[in-house]
Amino acid sequence: MSLEVIVGNHQEAVQIPEGWLTAMEEAAAEVVRLALARAAHDDSPLSLLATIEVALVDDETSDRVHRDFMDIEGPTDVITFHHGEIVIGTEVALRQAAEYGEPLGREIFRYLVHGMLHLAGHEDTLPGERDRMETAQEAIVAEIWNEGLSAKLR
Repeated sequence: MSLEVIVGNHQEAVQIPEGWLTAMEEAAAEVVRLALARAAHDDSPLSLLATIEVALVDDETSDRVHRDFMDIEGPTDVITFHHGEIVIGTEVALRQAAEYGEPLGREIFRYLVHGMLHLAGHEDTLPGERDRMETAQEAIVAEIWNEGLSAKLR
């Protein structure tokens, strides 16, 4: 399967090094492979897409997308559209990274993985679904982070 992942920085609120975008694009092929291996069902959107666009946005944009498409007020970490767009809130990532003592790059990467798992058919509405998704997410993040992504996202 040939899947192109494009990561774009569409905000100025949080400094994101250009190299991070490239590193996440390069790591995305492995994320896709691992997410598909943990797919919730065989015909998930992830298995059908040719391109995924990841947009890094500020709180204002995240809030607007959250309201417009999910009817929920406030910025959020990640919003995934089954047509292949993942919207990541960088200011949310910055706050969460500080709260949990995580590097910012790892937190943003975690959101990318979360979005890919949604595209692989995972849901996180119910507690059991959320637990399964979080387990898969953290396993993928740890594996790729430890394989060298950590050095590229510091």
